[in-house]
Amino acid sequence: MAPKERWTYREAGVDIERGNEAVDLLKPLVAKTKRKEVLGGLGGFSALFALDMGKYRQPVLVSGTDGVGTKLAIAHKMGKHDSIGIDCVAMCVNDILVSGAEPLFFLDYLAVGKLEPQQVAEIVSGIAEGCSQSDCTLIGGETAEMPGFYRPGEYDVAGFAVGAVEKEQIIDGRTIQPGDVIVGIPSTGLHSNGFSLARKIFFEVYQWETEKYVAELGCTLGEELLKPTRIYVKLVQKILKNFVIKGMAHITGGGLIENPPRILPAGCHLELQFGSWPVPPVFQLLAAGGGIETWEMLRTFNMGIGFTFILNASEADRLLNRLKEMGEEAYLIGSVVEGTPGVTIKGVD
Repeated sequence: MAPKERWTYREAGVDIERGNEAVDLLKPLVAKTKRKEVLGGLGGFSALFALDMGKYRQPVLVSGTDGVGTKLAIAHKMGKHDSIGIDCVAMCVNDILVSGAEPLFFLDYLAVGKLEPQQVAEIVSGIAEGCSQSDCTLIGGETAEMPGFYRPGEYDVAGFAVGAVEKEQIIDGRTIQPGDVIVGIPSTGLHSNGFSLARKIFFEVYQWETEKYVAELGCTLGEELLKPTRIYVKLVQKILKNFVIKGMAHITGGGLIENPPRILPAGCHLELQFGSWPVPPVFQLLAAGGGIETWEMLRTFNMGIGFTFILNASEADRLLNRLKEMGEEAYLIGSVVEGTPGVTIKGVD
């Protein structure tokens, strides 16, 4: 039977020409992140990276993948897409950094309801910026137009990072022992975790809009919520050159309750002193608006600490002084004691 109509892929909602236009917009963004180890250019079926074997004796590849979660709902709501890519990169490179790895390259996956080349370029500009901040190359990615699955204007983004570390320099927490201390480095706010709860409190309990200026925050609600996740790569690499760090933790979902214990060996327990670091106003507003207990806050949000080091207590003052010289705020937030792996929070009612 002859068809009543002649359909095309474009009429089904997928526009190949728009996809090609988007790729053309992305090429200069990707080029800015290129490392010397990259072979070839954008547009192939795969990406090639020649590991510098003169730099490593026994290189171990370290990989990580993550997304941005419901923070994307804020970007959709505000129509602002140029920083969300930084979050995507940060969530991946900060994780592989914990093992002492140097991030080498990054790939992204972007799924959209309707491909708008300029919107895609804005998103990828953030990814490129995140790669620049972490000295890794945006080596490739995939953009999928999925009409009927995502509404026009909506999208999801995920990333994948690969790094390398010398085998004998892997940081895995095995040398941590009672008497060691933990030093915390501040976050820039919520980063990319706890947004399902944060959106409920700010938009449903407080009934605020993203345009509302909040005096306690010193900016609009939307500006606060879209602050990019901090990338700790360059800071940590400088510290590792001068200090023996026994363990590190990226404080993401699960907060200070669940993340630091992931690197503790048997027989070690963490005691954190609540109040030893300043809790930013955004978390105070969330706790007050939702009547959230401190323990729940600590296992949902980063509460102002985005990254931690565990090291010998005798080195703590030198590390804190070095960080201060670098213009960094840092806090001695707890210590390692005997016990089973886990966290006890002191100073919480």
